Amino acid sequence: MSTNTIDNNRKVTTRRLVEMKHRGEKISMLTAYDYSSAKIIDEAGMDVILVGDSASNVMAGNTTTLPITLDQMIYHAKSVMKGVKRALVVVDLPFGTYQGNSKEALASAVRIMKESHAEAVKLEGGAEIKESVERILSAGIPVMGHLGLTPQSINKFGTYNVRAKEKEEADKLIADAKLLEEIGCFAIVLEKIPAKLAAKVAKELTIPIIGIGAGGGVDGQVLVMHDMLGINKGFSPRFLRRYADLAGIMTDAVQNYISDVKSGDFPNEQESY
Repeated sequence: MSTNTIDNNRKVTTRRLVEMKHRGEKISMLTAYDYSSAKIIDEAGMDVILVGDSASNVMAGNTTTLPITLDQMIYHAKSVMKGVKRALVVVDLPFGTYQGNSKEALASAVRIMKESHAEAVKLEGGAEIKESVERILSAGIPVMGHLGLTPQSINKFGTYNVRAKEKEEADKLIADAKLLEEIGCFAIVLEKIPAKLAAKVAKELTIPIIGIGAGGGVDGQVLVMHDMLGINKGFSPRFLRRYADLAGIMTDAVQNYISDVKSGDFPNEQESY
């Protein structure tokens, strides 16, 4: 559905996302990790920008999200915040900064909010992180949940395959989603789960459900910027749609530059002082 210009310019807040769900307007969400790309994504009209711990993969070259530190996440979040005017900016709490210790969880979230000026944090897990979520919320910090495939738990799962295909795990996911809504999360990301299950969760909850590999029956979608722009070519799951081939464009541009430097064509007279 179309939205008017005033609405498009209005700052996106956690409350506005709930309004969007209730009027049937889908929510767009994309990752960003630096000032320049965040500015472009924000000005294009993105609703939510996630400073994801996927920075561990696409920015630092790690094979999992586990190695990235809180200091590194704050650095990326500060850079992103300088480029954003409209989108709601959510920052992932990295592995080891909230699991099993609610005091540390609150301290981590407070650091992100104070040092980066971001507007919300995202945590992976359900009942097992209830205490951490409650403590963060008690400080007035908005929390987005994340269920289904939770990449920080890769060593427990041992695989990035689709989650919650069996009834027991599906029932737990529904219970966890309802629990997260009940304690005060403003939205939940569902990653790599069956589309029917995701649609059921979106229908039964009043808060927005954002999917990644969770079908079209949810309230919004999130992708990793490097994946959907074709910068990262080595990752091709079924749920990914590539909207550009930036790796190809960049390679051509760099090779043309090398060629022009080697031949003496660059710089020419007009490009010299």
